[in-house]
Amino acid sequence: MYNFNRSPANSGAFFLSGKMNQSKTICIIGLGLIGGSMAIDLKKRRFSGHVIGTDTNPAHLESALIQGLIDEALPMERAVSKADIIILCTPVCVISQLLPQVLTLTEGTSKMVTDTGSTKAAIISCVSTHPNRKAYVAAHPMAGTEKSGPEAAFSGLFDNKCVIICGKEESDPAVLAVAEELFHTLKMHITYMDADSHDVSAAYVSHISHLASFALSLCVQEKEKDQRNILRLAGGGFSSAVRLAKSSGEMWGPIFEQNNQNIIAVLQSYIDKLEIFKHHLTDMNNHEVLEMIREANKIQTIIK
Repeated sequence: MYNFNRSPANSGAFFLSGKMNQSKTICIIGLGLIGGSMAIDLKKRRFSGHVIGTDTNPAHLESALIQGLIDEALPMERAVSKADIIILCTPVCVISQLLPQVLTLTEGTSKMVTDTGSTKAAIISCVSTHPNRKAYVAAHPMAGTEKSGPEAAFSGLFDNKCVIICGKEESDPAVLAVAEELFHTLKMHITYMDADSHDVSAAYVSHISHLASFALSLCVQEKEKDQRNILRLAGGGFSSAVRLAKSSGEMWGPIFEQNNQNIIAVLQSYIDKLEIFKHHLTDMNNHEVLEMIREANKIQTIIK
């Protein structure tokens, strides 16, 4: 499938012939649900023989070591110097800060750098003129739960999920091939998009869902102050609707900021639909409400 060599004089040189060499060392920056789950399966599936973790939270590092998610914990510069592959799994605002530094640290090598950020245009723009831009593969694995931290990590999180790779023509073909092999090891389906299209799509299929869940949670908690029985009556439907409201603000606040304009446009469309429902309900127009529900039901043909 792949057959190329890089000079052994380069730190982090790759020698691929169909499969990734399992002795490769990976550095994961950010040991939460995403980074920890990647570490589990990249080791379990023999893509990597050694995983180094780095995190600004000492408790996360300790937990990741105790759980066996990582083999070693190091400061970022030392971790990057020892690794062949560097994966940034931090909030998107931190990725924007660290990515230029990591690319500078890896200049003159054949190391591959990728990320897991839920926004892409803002992140890519911060390294668009970097001399080592071709070492970077911009990626967004479309997987996750409402839980966070290394304790939330588990094997199989990425299985059969989609990963978006943006601007692949800006990455060195050899580096891109390594990233593709990594995501195939995680059993992900790869889709290629430009960054702007990705951010619009992410606003519709992911970001608005979280906003709606946060808003519903606030609405119900406010009412609960007056009527204590509301949450005691909550069933499966309510739990499903507010599950995403448990998601980390440290992660989602920066996403809303970086994808601000797309999210506002989607949010306005969502508000418009709610206003139509409100109008029909106010007018007791049950037929129109039923028609809107039936139209919404067509999502069953898209999402099984």
